[in-house]
Amino acid sequence: MTFPWPQLGAPLSDVITPMPVIDEARLANNLTRAQAYMEHHGLIFRPHIKTHKLASVARFQIDAGAVGLNCQKLTEAEAFADAGFDDILVTYNILGAERLSRLRALNDRLNLLTVCADSHTTISGYAGVFETGKRLHVMVECDTGGQRCGVQTPADAAELAALIDDVPGLIFRGLMTYPSPGGAAKVQDFLAETMALLSAQGIECPVRSTGGSPDLWSAHLVPAATEYRAGTYVYNDRAMLRAGECGPDDLAMNVLATVVSRPTPDRAVLDAGSKALTSDLLGFSEYGTIEGLPDARIIALSEEHAVVDLGPHAGDAPEVGQQVRIVPNHCCVVSNLFDRVVFHRDGIVTRVEPLLARGTVW
Repeated sequence: MTFPWPQLGAPLSDVITPMPVIDEARLANNLTRAQAYMEHHGLIFRPHIKTHKLASVARFQIDAGAVGLNCQKLTEAEAFADAGFDDILVTYNILGAERLSRLRALNDRLNLLTVCADSHTTISGYAGVFETGKRLHVMVECDTGGQRCGVQTPADAAELAALIDDVPGLIFRGLMTYPSPGGAAKVQDFLAETMALLSAQGIECPVRSTGGSPDLWSAHLVPAATEYRAGTYVYNDRAMLRAGECGPDDLAMNVLATVVSRPTPDRAVLDAGSKALTSDLLGFSEYGTIEGLPDARIIALSEEHAVVDLGPHAGDAPEVGQQVRIVPNHCCVVSNLFDRVVFHRDGIVTRVEPLLARGTVW
């Protein structure tokens, strides 16, 4: 089946919906602003590509000064290696014979591949596969308050670092954490204490990597860190706006949708359901906002429909057949729900790109 691509130079009104649409000017501003901030504070920037999953955006980030890329899963890293990127950090425990075999093949292809570990089991798996050949760089993941993965204490981190350092096929590269928002002080204390323990053992710790778009503009509050990772900042979304990390003019992604029904004066139905917007609430009570209709609420999603309570906009809201632009709660998941994304400048289509790494979740 041939997809009816919008023509370059066409207005967004010609785009078949639902469709993610990216504002070129806002995207470029988000990328260059973040890179300038990192350079001003002497931090290495390693953007997370899970948000955009596009080689063109990753290339912009590298050309702007980023040291390399952050991927979350092995297949995601493989996709970007295929696209020519050769410095990749995978911030995930990689387990199982099939994955480890592919990890070795990926390591042989790249100039620098780094992975993470927070257990003896994960390190043992790496050690068994990398007994010979090119050595693998490994970081210890630390839980500094995010309460997801990671060792729980600096002593645990130092113990795993020493274990990695003793394995001939592995190279200890440093410490990695994904903290909770506002957790700079905890990150600083954890890194500083761990570095002191490592120093006492004569173990070098060249990289201390922290991250998170919700705290991007506070990265300088962790002087022990050398590297920062962030993803959502490229597009921004409703959650980032609520956190005060961006303004309305920094929202580069919308989901373009069409009103398909107005069954009552105060209710509209859009063609963008959970397959287009995600069901992530992130603490909100609705599934996104609509530009130009600030008091309208997307109150329910089914697979192919979004139900909008128009509230005070009932008398002047879009009619059946009209398009609306939705600000999603969480832009990263939107990128994994579509095969392609449309870029525009001032509402005119500039390019259409297939998602490079859609579905790369293992």
